[in-house]
Amino acid sequence: MHIGPIQLPTPLLLAPMAGVTDIAFRQICRELGAGCTFTEMVSAKALCYQDKKTLPLMKLGEGEHPAGVQLFGSDPACMEQAAGIAKEVSGAEILDINMGCPVPKIANNGDGSGLLKDLDKACRVAEAVLRGAGDTPVTVKLRLGWDKGSLVYRELSKALEELGVAAITLHGRTKVQMYAGTANWDAIREVKQALTIPVIANGDVFSAQDAVRILRYTGADGVMLARGVFGNPWLFAQALAAIEGREIPPMPPLAARCDTAVRQFQIAAQHKGERIACLEARKHYAWYLKGIPHAAYWKAEISKITTLEDVYRITAGIQRELRDPPQGT
Repeated sequence: MHIGPIQLPTPLLLAPMAGVTDIAFRQICRELGAGCTFTEMVSAKALCYQDKKTLPLMKLGEGEHPAGVQLFGSDPACMEQAAGIAKEVSGAEILDINMGCPVPKIANNGDGSGLLKDLDKACRVAEAVLRGAGDTPVTVKLRLGWDKGSLVYRELSKALEELGVAAITLHGRTKVQMYAGTANWDAIREVKQALTIPVIANGDVFSAQDAVRILRYTGADGVMLARGVFGNPWLFAQALAAIEGREIPPMPPLAARCDTAVRQFQIAAQHKGERIACLEARKHYAWYLKGIPHAAYWKAEISKITTLEDVYRITAGIQRELRDPPQGT
C-alpha cells in the first residue's frame, strides 16, 4: 500500500503507543514484518518549548524507514511549528496526528480524542500540520467519536480527506469505550467506501486470522496492530503469512522468545541508558510471559528488575524452569 508517494513494504503498521513503541520494540517489530512503524506520541507543546526529553522519542533506528512520528496537541500554531521540528529532527517519511488517544489527561485537555468534540478545531489542527509538514505526507488516527451519541467519524474523515490528509487510521471505538467492548468494523468499512485515500483498520486484531478478517471485511488498505503485539511481535510475521496465503509460522519456543525480549532490552539500554531501559523492561517482559503456566514467581522477579544483570539472571531461570503450555490436540 501507499501513503502519498511512500510505498509500504507490507500492509501491516505498528500503532504509536506511549510507553510501548520505543526504538527497541519498533526494531523488533520491523524485523518481523511491520511495513511502517510509528513513534510513541510526541507532545507538540513539548517540541515548541524545546523540551530536551522529547527529542529522543523521535529518534529512528538504523534503516527504520518508512516510519512516522505521531504528534498530539490542539493548538494549531503549535502543531504547525511542531510538524516542522518533527520532520527536520526525525527524518520520518510520515507525520501522524493523534485524534484518538482516550487517556483522560490527554483527552480532557482537548488533545487526542478531545478533538472529536470540536470538528472545526480538528480541521484547523490538520491544516496547520499540513502546512508545517510541507511535502511530507500527513495521516490522522481517530476514533468514532467521543461517545455513541456523538459519532463524528463520517464527516471528520471526509473533511480531512478534502484538506489533503494522505491516509486515515480508524479505531472502531469511541473515546468513552476506551478499550472495552468490541471494535466496530462496520464503521471502518463505511469510511473505506466513502474515501479515495487509503484507510487503515485498527481495533481487535489479536491473531493472524483477525488481520485477514478485518482487511477482508472492511476493504481497508492496511491494518494497524496495537495491543495484540504486547509481548508478541511475532503477530506481524504470522499476520503477513496469513494475508499472503502462506502457512502461518508457529510461535517460537519460550526460550527463543525470551532471547528476543533480552535483545529488545539491550537495544533500549543503548539508547536510553540501562536504568530507564530496565525499569521499562518490567512490563514488557511480563507481557512476553503472558499465557505461560506457573510464571507467577518469575513475573514477581521481573517486577524488581533494575539492571541488565537482573534480566540475564531471570532469563536463565525462566529458560531453565518454564515451558510452553501444551498445544491443544
